[in-house]
Amino acid sequence: MVKTGEKSTETALGYEQARDELVEVVRRLEAGGTTLEESLALWERGEELAKVCRRWLDGARVRLDASLAERSDATGASSSDSHDGNGKAENGTV
Repeated sequence: MVKTGEKSTETALGYEQARDELVEVVRRLEAGGTTLEESLALWERGEELAKVCRRWLDGARVRLDASLAERSDATGASSSDSHDGNGKAENGTV
């Protein structure tokens, strides 16, 4: 189940913002000096931010794949129009 805080984080943060905040969370955890409760809160925030980043990256991958597939389809259609099945153009040239 998605918490309301997680949902608002997803919609409010862009990839770069989430990544930068995640870097800061990791830095603070690695530096130490926080209480157990603070460390747990930082860890949970880091998990939220990592999910936001993953969703942005997954969305970007889908968009890139769709664009590449569209481009490939367009290229395939134009090359199949001008060639017979043997790789030769209809006018006999390769």
